[in-house]
Amino acid sequence: MKIVSIQITVIVILLNFLNLSNALLRRCYSCRSRGELGSCKDPFNFNATDVESEPGLTAIPCASGWCGKVIEGGGTYATDDYDQAIQRMCVQRGPDDNQDRCANTVYNYKKVYMCFCQGDLCNGSETINQLQFKKIITIGAILTILHRFL
Repeated sequence: MKIVSIQITVIVILLNFLNLSNALLRRCYSCRSRGELGSCKDPFNFNATDVESEPGLTAIPCASGWCGKVIEGGGTYATDDYDQAIQRMCVQRGPDDNQDRCANTVYNYKKVYMCFCQGDLCNGSETINQLQFKKIITIGAILTILHRFL
């Protein structure tokens, strides 16, 4: 029974590492929506396979590996426009401390709420992304092995 459990754990770890090659190519969603128009608005219900069939939504390669999401108007900063605009994009560089974050800032001379994240298609939904999930599974598998042998 122990050997079967160890074999399954090793297979899970190997599958996670084999799938990490996709993480080397970082992509970001690229789109813009205003109000209820367009596919870029929140909640963002698309994944990598939906990109090809959804007009106005693309997954672009991002050399920096940093994706961004900008929310403009529709709230505290709604001075010129009454509808909220959401834009998802690749940013040239992330924060100096390399930490994912969201904050109020000025972008293109407008006050906005902007989020930065690093990871493949991380500027999509607000749920846990696949890479983080795989890391958690891998760590759990390693801890299981250590627990059984110690």
